[in-house]
Amino acid sequence: MKAAIFQGVNKPLTVEDIPAPEPAGSHDVVVRVGRCGICGTDLHITEDPIFGVPAGVVLGHEYSGEVVATGAEVKTVKTGDLVAVNPLMTCGECKACLAGDLALCASLIIGGGGYGQYSLVREHQCVKMPDGVSIEDGALVEPLAVGLRAVTLAQMQQDARVLVVGAGPIGLAVAFWARRMGAGKIAVTASSNRREALAMEMGASVFVTPGENPVVEVNQALGSAPDIVFECVGKTGLIQRCIEYVAPRGTVVVAGICTHPDTINPFMFVTKECRLQPSIFYNTSDFHTTLDVLESGDTCAHSMITDTVSIDETPLAFEALKQRTTQCKVLIDSWNS
Repeated sequence: MKAAIFQGVNKPLTVEDIPAPEPAGSHDVVVRVGRCGICGTDLHITEDPIFGVPAGVVLGHEYSGEVVATGAEVKTVKTGDLVAVNPLMTCGECKACLAGDLALCASLIIGGGGYGQYSLVREHQCVKMPDGVSIEDGALVEPLAVGLRAVTLAQMQQDARVLVVGAGPIGLAVAFWARRMGAGKIAVTASSNRREALAMEMGASVFVTPGENPVVEVNQALGSAPDIVFECVGKTGLIQRCIEYVAPRGTVVVAGICTHPDTINPFMFVTKECRLQPSIFYNTSDFHTTLDVLESGDTCAHSMITDTVSIDETPLAFEALKQRTTQCKVLIDSWNS
């Protein structure tokens, strides 16, 4: 099969022919990958050795596809089913797994495989897609589930004032869910206005490009300080900036992944009595909720898809995304590669 292969930190991906996987265990499933999103985490993996991903791996964890082979004991999916793949590979048997909290499993491994034509996963990773959800939207389920988890952990009250820092796919997903879960005014802020129209379509009430006094500008946009601030970028200094933004006794949800040491001002954090809530991954029910919303005909998330490339085009598209770009979510089309 054809796949885009990770060659090591600071090296471009290469397209190679490698053996297609086959079920090795009784609960294994082979998925013919349909679409896979290129995620910012994938970009970070190729730039930062902290992730420890070895060369030779097929990246890609935001994908959907068709079940083409199963192990002998697989019961929840069958050949021909379309599935959204949860990339959290776990034991499938512990208390956390049985409760759907796969991220808490002691055996957790973050799977990939979406940059190839076929991928080997386990039965519990396959979430069957409803008939009304396209293969393209199936590839959005994972990033949308990340946003849903962040908004759920925020414990948002109805009509809360919300600030989303960052207009990438996760920030947009947070705006998407905050609007649907009853937020009042939602501001999205980013360093440029390239995604202003998209943010407004996804759920934002107002878009702010910070100037010399960003805290004042955000307060003016929302009418007062935000009750909840979502950090969706993952750069040093932004947690502190979010503490500056948030109202006293408000909540800062950190959904961005920063791989470098960072500092905050404890005095401001303590005197505001604000809550700092990290958020990563999702649980199984987040995947189902996301698919339910997509099945209902809510199509605005599809607007995040700004380009589709073949596997052969993936290395160039991948490198381009490391620079400032007008793209938002680029999908790899494995069915036509």
